[in-house]
Amino acid sequence: MARPVSRRRAIAIFAAAAGLPLLRTAGAAVPAKIWTGQALGAPATLILNHEDPAEAARLVELVAAEVSRLETVFSLSRSDSALAELNRTGALAAPSPDLVSLLERSRAFWEQTSGAFDPTVQPLWSLFYRHFSAPNADPSGPARPEVCRALEQIGFDRIVFNRDRVVMRPHMALTLNGIAQGYITDRIVDLLRNAGVTSSLVDMGEDRAIGSKPDGTPWRIGLADSQFDDRPDRILDIVDKAVATSSAAGFHFDAGGRFGHILDPRDGTAPAIYRRVSVVADDATTADALSTAFSLMEEAGIRSVARTRKDLLVDLVGLDGSHARFEGSA
Repeated sequence: MARPVSRRRAIAIFAAAAGLPLLRTAGAAVPAKIWTGQALGAPATLILNHEDPAEAARLVELVAAEVSRLETVFSLSRSDSALAELNRTGALAAPSPDLVSLLERSRAFWEQTSGAFDPTVQPLWSLFYRHFSAPNADPSGPARPEVCRALEQIGFDRIVFNRDRVVMRPHMALTLNGIAQGYITDRIVDLLRNAGVTSSLVDMGEDRAIGSKPDGTPWRIGLADSQFDDRPDRILDIVDKAVATSSAAGFHFDAGGRFGHILDPRDGTAPAIYRRVSVVADDATTADALSTAFSLMEEAGIRSVARTRKDLLVDLVGLDGSHARFEGSA
């Protein structure tokens, strides 16, 4: 029986023992404004440093409204979302600019990773979920002919989209769960920066820092294989950067833990290559998409992609606990 989906990402804010940061202005210390909620089913947190409590409260309201608006575009669980309508009907007229923008970014990552990142993987995900939700499910997974039929419905090159319409072939379906949380994080960062915010940590399923903490020190992000881990095993110090982490341990379809949620759209397998893949990038959309794709790629392929970008830092933990970290070199 498939376990309920908790948080797909395995990343946690690692707060200093002294507590949350304070913003000091004119001799007074103003506590950071903290907002917690959800974004696409994942826990979301905003740490906002602002000298005006009333303005901070107003910005928090704007953030909550923007997250809610974007959920009506990208959510798979809401029947009234644009993505749900597209999956039901196979076509969408006058799509949201946010949907078109994210599809454009998705196409770039699909090309860059030779198909390892592919939002059209949803039919395969649905197959695994149905299989392991059935009574007395075969623990070896769906039969290969079923997997092959699902693979026939996958391929980002089969989607046609522009600002006027989005059209998919029959029986296709999209999931943007491997990139949309990063996109929402970036939109919230844009909103806050446009309002003059210079110090904030935004976590809408992925983390992105605006500037540094008020005292000038970096924000600290802890990396762990699961959100249930008591302590992170590594700490990243970031300023004006985004971090995303993917781990198959975040969710398994089966009770035995053989089939993780990160499925390969190229061959229909659920490979377990790493315990954790973390990506640091200039924006959360990039970090989110590449942490998903890199979970399905051997290290040589990851290094090849990283060499094309100078903003990347990749942190890998192998199944045996081995650790590798390298930076892009474009």
